[in-house]
Amino acid sequence: MSTLSLKGMGVALITPFDSDKNIDYTALERMVEFVLQGDADYIVVLGTTGETATLSQDERIIVIRFVMEQVNGRVPLIAGMGGNCTHSLVDELKKSDLSGYSAILSVAPFYNKPSQEGLYRHFEAVINASPLPVVLYNVPGRTGVNISAETTLRLAEKYDKVIGIKEASGDFKQIEKIINHKPESFAVISGDDSLTYPLITLGAVGVISVVGNAFPKKFGKMVRLCLEGRYNEALPIHYKFSRLYDELFVDGNPAGVKSLLHEMGLIKNELRLPLVPTRMETSEELRKILSELTGKD
Repeated sequence: MSTLSLKGMGVALITPFDSDKNIDYTALERMVEFVLQGDADYIVVLGTTGETATLSQDERIIVIRFVMEQVNGRVPLIAGMGGNCTHSLVDELKKSDLSGYSAILSVAPFYNKPSQEGLYRHFEAVINASPLPVVLYNVPGRTGVNISAETTLRLAEKYDKVIGIKEASGDFKQIEKIINHKPESFAVISGDDSLTYPLITLGAVGVISVVGNAFPKKFGKMVRLCLEGRYNEALPIHYKFSRLYDELFVDGNPAGVKSLLHEMGLIKNELRLPLVPTRMETSEELRKILSELTGKD
């Protein structure tokens, strides 16, 4: 069983591009240092926010190694490893060099819309093939299928190698059921920045965050205060982010956070099709929110 702690704020790291849509490794190095200086508890590479679906296999391999070398053991690393062809994903897991990483984050198969039994067998194959502990990733708004509480618990109870789930279903009843019936060592992680505060009050151990790319210190402080049971101190910070929660995702993720990071001077505002930058009005609203959030506390 893994000793990796999923407690606190993990950052779902963006993948910056240059004006020619190539990966901007200088900006990626800058982003890694920025979130580390912001006291991120761990970093997730090649997640949804990393635009992984638009990266080639060779690029994914390079990014995994680049971030590992840049972090150099300062915080744990989790690699996104998912797909909708179980056979191909198993083959990739067996061949991948994941040295320097503590776990993989594996999303539910997208587009196929498998049954719960299909999901169970898919993850069973992933667990058996993975050289590292597995964090499940449930995001039905993107995949088209929900990992039910029953399927999550079935996997958690059978396999010690399954150490947690990033829950982005937004279904409080489902998430609460997992929290109430899971094995003690199994971690439930918020997959929605806006729901992190209430989910921690229910027993979640933290968040894998998009906001943490831009505000690792402020958002991380809110997460840690919640985990310490200091909810009255955390709540005003949560409310400060309320407008950002909405605006950041109005034109899709990671368009919103990339617009914000560009405004902060950290990256170029470049995405790969079919994703495009935020609309002008959204960018202007994000600029105003940035000004408010970077003012004095």
